Amino acid sequence: MVDTFLTALMLQAGYNAALVALGAGLLGIAAGAGGTFLFLRKRALVSDAVAHATLPGVGIAFIVMVLLGGDGRSLPGLLLGSAISATIGLLLVEWVARRTRLAEDAAIGAVLSVFFGIGIVLLTVIQTMSRGKQAGLESFLLGSTAGMLYQDAVVIAVGGGLALLAVLLLRRPMTLVAFDPEYAAARGLEVRLIDLAMMGLVLGVTVIGLKIVGLILIVAMLIIPAVTARFWTDRTEHVVLVAGALGGVSGYLGAALSASAPGIPTGPIIVLVAFGLFLLSLFLAPKRGVLAALLRHRRFQLRVHRRQGLLALAHGEAVLDPLTIRVLRRDGMIRGDLVPTEAGRARAAKALRDERRWEIARKIHQDEAIHGRYDGLTPIETVLTRDEIAEIDRRIGRPVVAGGAA
Repeated sequence: MVDTFLTALMLQAGYNAALVALGAGLLGIAAGAGGTFLFLRKRALVSDAVAHATLPGVGIAFIVMVLLGGDGRSLPGLLLGSAISATIGLLLVEWVARRTRLAEDAAIGAVLSVFFGIGIVLLTVIQTMSRGKQAGLESFLLGSTAGMLYQDAVVIAVGGGLALLAVLLLRRPMTLVAFDPEYAAARGLEVRLIDLAMMGLVLGVTVIGLKIVGLILIVAMLIIPAVTARFWTDRTEHVVLVAGALGGVSGYLGAALSASAPGIPTGPIIVLVAFGLFLLSLFLAPKRGVLAALLRHRRFQLRVHRRQGLLALAHGEAVLDPLTIRVLRRDGMIRGDLVPTEAGRARAAKALRDERRWEIARKIHQDEAIHGRYDGLTPIETVLTRDEIAEIDRRIGRPVVAGGAA
């Protein structure tokens, strides 16, 4: 299994497997980068409506091509039909949300269910046709790469390249509209047109992804990489780049895994790989990950215990909390018999003096804003200027001695 996976990873598992891996990688890059703006605009459900709205177009395109005497399974024709159908669904969602009292999520739910229902009915009708029993249109639900041809891969590659080009050209206005549509309108941008362009980008990625991932799972490829990238950076342009990279890795690795185990469908494996990267980021991301949050909480807890312990030493009180004792002993503030060390007495005096400095500072400034500038754990020198501290020390008088009074 491992050897087969490595062979597929090196594009040595056969012509079809190499085509699928490259196509899935390109699709993942386009889906990750394009879906970022949908995620930032808080319109993830729109991608679901667009995906489900493609199904009637697939069925109608097949019927039309058969009636015209052509091959109903021609991928360019099926993708064209799905694009037209998805465009109608997208415009319908936008029209209902603007012209009625229905919220956007209600419009999305209505369009999604109606279009998907029409698509299922059309697939049932196609199965009754003489050439429909072997059409294989069910593969557009979950994706199928078993019979992918060179021209199919070219269609996916060209579509993915155009989607990436659109992201590059429209990234600035789409970013502005995603974060602050009112400001974008004040700057003279046509928010509605940019929203439609954003949806059109999603539509394009959805259409080209039908063959590999399917209309049900393409939503995951649009959203999961963007959500995952958000764990690693706060800058929009970096989120777009990271999301594209994660989407590409997910598509490539998923296709390689599917090639190494032919019984495993490609689309679901790609989505599972993307979800695996999401879980790793959820726990291991350095700023937003669960592990980082736990470490920050632990460090904060230790700082609180250190401060409380030092204040107790400064007032000549016994330190009783076991964790506080461990923290002070680890930092060399107390000995094994709980007697303060020289360094401990100096730090305790400093902590008590900072408390009194802060009391004076609040009386001097007499405003609420300063109350949030010092939390008792941050060194006061990083909050107040030297002149402010000197003035406060002048009012306090002589230094405070640990265990004694000023």
